[in-house]
Amino acid sequence: MTEALDKTTATEALDETTAWDRLRRIRTAEDAEAAGLVPGRWAQHASPEAAQLVDRYLPLCLAGPRIAFAQLGQSLDGFIATRTGDADYVTGEEDRRHLHRLRALADAVIVGAGTATADDPRLTVRACAGDNPVRVVLDPHGRVPRRHQLFTDGAAPTVWVVGPEGAGHAPGSSVDVLVLPDAAAFAPHRLLAALARRGLGRVLVEGGGVTVSRFLQEGALDRLYLTVAPVLLGDGVPGLRFPGTPVMRDALRPALRRTLLGEDTLFELELRGPGMGPGACPEGGAPA
Repeated sequence: MTEALDKTTATEALDETTAWDRLRRIRTAEDAEAAGLVPGRWAQHASPEAAQLVDRYLPLCLAGPRIAFAQLGQSLDGFIATRTGDADYVTGEEDRRHLHRLRALADAVIVGAGTATADDPRLTVRACAGDNPVRVVLDPHGRVPRRHQLFTDGAAPTVWVVGPEGAGHAPGSSVDVLVLPDAAAFAPHRLLAALARRGLGRVLVEGGGVTVSRFLQEGALDRLYLTVAPVLLGDGVPGLRFPGTPVMRDALRPALRRTLLGEDTLFELELRGPGMGPGACPEGGAPA
């Protein structure tokens, strides 16, 4: 890393590609200093794109070895897909690149059985540089088709999380099977603890809406990235849904930042901080 820094003179602007390559490897303050960062910015002259990467992702890089964060892309009226399940694509290319960067900063990426079955996702890092996270498929009843890419492409390690009744037909020798004893073991906090015991402490909950909503409702998320596209679907597959409050004053009001991603708007919600104590959790949620 020091050699790479020496090759860039003080008069050259740090470009986006080099900045991301340094940033994605940061996990500690010492890493940040070695990468050429002073508090909150690059020490050397940087392009606007390189500076933006620090603003958007450095807090996540430095969040420590245990963090749960989620991402959803939805329409203005709150749907992540049409009523036929078509989700290609609700949000634009810049949000896709953002999602892949989140994957690159995670140890594991979680997807629920419904999304895995309907979308046949790859959950790999392709729109930016970075290592693929471990793919975690939550499939209590073993209903995700064994022919799907998550089980067959060999592109990244995959953990198939099933209940006792779904464990009889494993997808193949290349897939790690984690059998949980009962439905209670699938509770978000217990699931995150089970993954942490496997060394998977930085977890991205990617989909779908039911799974992300459950993690939010149970108070298991530290951060939520919600991208809203300027489109109205009128009907479709909903995004966030959880038991709401009967009075407005008790609604969740997390600290947030807004960023434009092309035509889309990214809302970054901080779910650990002032105003997010036990009384601010969604109904039924458990504070961390």
